Parts: sequence; structure tokens; C-alpha cells
Amino acid sequence: MSRFNLLLLVFLLFACQKELDLKIDNVKQLSFEGDNGEAYLSDDQTRLVFQSKRSGNDCDKLFTINVDGSNLEEFELKDGAFTCAYFSLKDEYMFFSSTMKDGPECPEIYKHPNPRKYIWPLRNYEIYRWDGTSIKQLTNYPGYNAETTTHPKEKRVIFTSMRDGDIDLYSMDYDGKNLMRITSEYGYDGGAFYSPDGNQIVWRAWYPSNEDEKNKWANNLEKKFIEAVPLDIYIANSDGTNKIRLTENGATNWSPSWHPDGKHIIFSSNMDDWREDYNAYGSNFELYLINIKSKKITRLTENKTFDSFPVFSKDGKKIIFSSNRDAENPRNTNIFIADIVDK
Repeated sequence: MSRFNLLLLVFLLFACQKELDLKIDNVKQLSFEGDNGEAYLSDDQTRLVFQSKRSGNDCDKLFTINVDGSNLEEFELKDGAFTCAYFSLKDEYMFFSSTMKDGPECPEIYKHPNPRKYIWPLRNYEIYRWDGTSIKQLTNYPGYNAETTTHPKEKRVIFTSMRDGDIDLYSMDYDGKNLMRITSEYGYDGGAFYSPDGNQIVWRAWYPSNEDEKNKWANNLEKKFIEAVPLDIYIANSDGTNKIRLTENGATNWSPSWHPDGKHIIFSSNMDDWREDYNAYGSNFELYLINIKSKKITRLTENKTFDSFPVFSKDGKKIIFSSNRDAENPRNTNIFIADIVDK
């Protein structure tokens, strides 16, 4: 190999390993009422769909809004509780989860004896497909079917379900057919997103490793809730093979999604405010970026409140996230959009 070719190879290897050095700028608040979360972009990048508990509702309903904050609209279907809405390719459909088949009222949920302990109740959600005029139920397994996100190139979705007794990841076609189980290790798997090329997935997981932890998880499954535990970020091929653990810091690392370059993952974590007696209230979640190859972690937000559910726009120039940084209503979670720029 000539000296020139050797230098070129070294340069290319260095370029491939170059770390992103980003910051969040020009933060704009989009929602101002109630508790809001999980805002996701339409395929054409002009609108957001999110869930919100507001106006006297006892459970979450769905809303859409333009990315500039205009044209806020409530979803016309309102029976039951709603969560995890996501647009399809070409915005042909919207996928979401709801308890609507159990009636119009908000469902009762498990309440932990310790009122300060943070838990995530698992409602009896089913997944639906909506085309603007008609609705199709895609799942029919009592327990929990939610967290649906779509493949960037194929008419396929990935979601979380309790259908086999544990909480695992599954994928299926837009019509609910060709179901595939993605994960099978005992423990919690959830919140999966496809990579920009559709070849990989990222998700959050916790796998109990001793009898006490296994008993804790069994209790969660029986009572249908998830309590705050150390969560880690994993990636794998889209069929679940070649699983790689990205974080291992003992904290709650969750809500991961991909940077458009396919080489970095953004996620939320309390790694800088982890508490051994953690009950979640008061623990500070910030946004972080991790390089998949080097596993270098960069902190993106610096404040004293909750930041989570981050997703990038397709061009990587915008970020949408949920936060309690509203100065007038610091107890409410709201939707924000911001620029992503180089430092």
C-alpha cells in the first residue's frame, strides 16, 4: 500500500468515527395546557401528533398541531384513553393505542400503596389504524398493546405487547398480519424505533438478574404496571438479532430514538441525578446523545427539570421533546421544538 493510500485510509477511518458536537438552540414551547407528551412528526414533517390530559379529562386524548405551533386540533375519536400515536409512510394512516373497545370512560388503573412512588400503569390498550374516516383494530390481546412506531421504508410497524405473558417487542404489517416476535428475554422491553434505513431498532430494556428482581418483575406483570427500575438502551437488527447494550450506568435510561445519521442515539436519563431510594418524583431527566461505535455520551440539556421523549426531524435540524421547563406551569409537561446546531 502506498503512503498516500495509507494516509487516505487513516483519514477515512477517522472521518467515520467523528463525534457529533451538537447543542439545542432556539427552544419554542408548542403546548400550554395540561400534561402533554410523546409528540411525533408526520411523514411530511409539517405536523405533530401527541397525547394530552387536559380540559377536565381523566385520561389522555390525542391532539395534532403544526410544527410552528398553529392549528391545534383534538382528535375526533374520544372514547377511552389514548396513547402512542404515530404517522405512517406518506401520512396515509395514523396508528395509535386506545381502550375504546372497553367503553367511553377512562379505565381504572392500579394505584401503588406508596402515593409518591412513580409507576407506569399498563392499561388495556389495543392498537388501531385510522385513515381520517374509518378505523381498523389491529390487535386483540387483552393486557397491553402500545408504543407503535413505523418502519421508514416498509409498510410495517413495531410495538410493545403483553400477549405472551411478558412485555416484549413485536412487529406486524399495516393490516395487522405477518406478526413477528422480536424479543423474548424475560424482563421489560419497550419503546422501540427503527433506524433511518430500517435495518436496526433501538429500545429500552430491563432484565431482572436475581430472584428479588424476578419477583419484582412478576409482581409488575400481575398488577399491570411498571415501576421505576434501572433501564438501559439496546440496539439490534430489526429482527432482534445481534443485540448490543449501549448503556450500563445503573440509571433509568429510556425514550431512545435515532439521529438521522444512523450512528447516534438520543435518549433521556437521570444518570446525573440518580438516587438509590428513587421514587421518580424530583429526579432530573436530561437529554443525551450516544455514539453507537465509541459509546461516548454527550449531554444536550442543562436544567433542573424533566426532559424526555426526544425525536429528531429527518434532516437533523430540529428536535421535538417533552419537558417541565414551562416557567408558568412547572408541574405540567409540555411539547417543545428547537433547533439542533453545531457547537
